[in-house]
Amino acid sequence: MKLYAISDLHLAHRINRDALATMPAYPDDWLIVAGDVGEQPAQLEFALTVLTSRFARVIWTPGNHDLWCPHDALDQPRGQGRYDELVQICRRFGVTTPEDPFVTWPAEPDTVIAPMFLLFDYTFHPADVAGVDALAWARDAGIVSGDELMLDARGWPSRAAWCHARCDATEARLAELPTATRTILVNHWPLRYDLARPPRVPRFSLWCGTTRTEPVGSLATVSTRRAV
Repeated sequence: MKLYAISDLHLAHRINRDALATMPAYPDDWLIVAGDVGEQPAQLEFALTVLTSRFARVIWTPGNHDLWCPHDALDQPRGQGRYDELVQICRRFGVTTPEDPFVTWPAEPDTVIAPMFLLFDYTFHPADVAGVDALAWARDAGIVSGDELMLDARGWPSRAAWCHARCDATEARLAELPTATRTILVNHWPLRYDLARPPRVPRFSLWCGTTRTEPVGSLATVSTRRAV
């Protein structure tokens, strides 16, 4: 029995959809899907139709692209509403989400897999850059994430406030685990700043996570946020 992980399927691209459709079956194994399946709920449905037929269990957490919604798509849920919609799709397929109880990894009964959804709060920047100047610091290098336009925080005061609420809730859940429990933490956004600085565009780190996760960043983790 094996535990696999995949992310960034980006199924808006036909070549990726075709590749997914030809994936072989691993009926005894589990799969972690760590975000960025696509930009439309229908793409998540397509992915889960394929993946749940090929793996014994699928565990999902969203990425930023999964939450994207064009401003002119007035009939689509945004922010918290989009996330809730994706969770409901997962539940129709029997897929574990960050809203479900953590699952024990059968191959190691003292280990749990914890899918998390933590977002970002613009704190992944050098110490000599003030928080209020962080966005300007990135823009000075010509870097602005599509999240600024497409990742709506509707339902929350801001993206950072949404991030902090997710961190609070997740921290409380992890604290409830028995002391000896080993964890596999699954999050689309890296948990450590040193892992969130793409060499070619290091200032993209602003959209890659939160310093609130630094204390747990050394644990076994699946995180996949990338800029290039």
